[in-house]
Amino acid sequence: MRDGPPGVGRQVGMRDVASRAGVSIATVSRFINDPETLSPDMRARVEDAVRALGYIRHGAARALSMRRSHAIGAIIPTVDNPTRASKVAALQKHCRENGYNVLLALSEYDLDLELQQCRNLVEAGADGLMLEGGLHHPELYELLESRNIVFVNTIVYDPASPYPNIGFDNRGMARRLAEHLLDLGHTEFGVISGPRGSNDRARERVEGVHRALAKKGLPLPAERVVERPYRVAEGRLGLKTLMELPSPPTAVICGNDVLAFGAILEAQALGYDVPGDVSIAGFDDLDWASQLPPGLTTIALPAPKVGLLAARYLLETLAGKAMPHATEVEVRLIRRGSTGPAPKRG
Repeated sequence: MRDGPPGVGRQVGMRDVASRAGVSIATVSRFINDPETLSPDMRARVEDAVRALGYIRHGAARALSMRRSHAIGAIIPTVDNPTRASKVAALQKHCRENGYNVLLALSEYDLDLELQQCRNLVEAGADGLMLEGGLHHPELYELLESRNIVFVNTIVYDPASPYPNIGFDNRGMARRLAEHLLDLGHTEFGVISGPRGSNDRARERVEGVHRALAKKGLPLPAERVVERPYRVAEGRLGLKTLMELPSPPTAVICGNDVLAFGAILEAQALGYDVPGDVSIAGFDDLDWASQLPPGLTTIALPAPKVGLLAARYLLETLAGKAMPHATEVEVRLIRRGSTGPAPKRG
């Protein structure tokens, strides 16, 4: 099994990588175990060969040859959001009940880092992966498909996607939240979004607000869409930026509840009444949403259900059963005290 070209009856080995990169096996070993000892040019040559050949370290190759490690990988952006944590907890519970362990990795909203974390989980022998969102590095999909590793995207619902997914219609629920505010008479909107560059969920929520307003012939100028990281302090900065505009919005939709909490605190600190002067809404329905005065209007996202469905999809697919390609999980609009009728101006 050690003879023959890569991909024919055997796993790609270090010898193949060395041959393709034009270096010694010892250099490949240093790349794997102590890459900082190599020059940038040498690291790049070996890395190009590793990617081209789809090389996986021998320990993982042995795990893969056994067909099952009984481990499921999960890659999520961060662990500081309770909604995301509840999704992983539900995944782990179902996996544990069925004899599988869960391996967790963080991407930090960085597609290159997510790709590396995916390689790490593959090398650790993960049988399947739960991913978040539908936007990933192209090489990530290539790696998983070349290794026949089962995976599912979560928190997104897209029947037209070529990749399996379980989650929410992010455009649709943002449109629904905007329509709630339109029904209250608001015409001046602002958005405090999470960074959209590598986050398709954030991007689609902004698009959903755009569509709802466009249907009513209303604009959403670029200066009224503020991008901030998902932290309370950043929500405060976002709200301050919007309210300093010559014509500030009377309705602000935030990318999640954490940003919305910050926005409410800043509005109150600036002397604005919520919702008398400005209505504020978010997404998630975190525990604080019903407790922080005046109560946050939000879209409740049943993340534990997504985690459970993702676990079922992965384990049933590994067992050879056919599963739905795309599954939409319903959300709920919860109206609370942070949204009210648009104030009269002028």
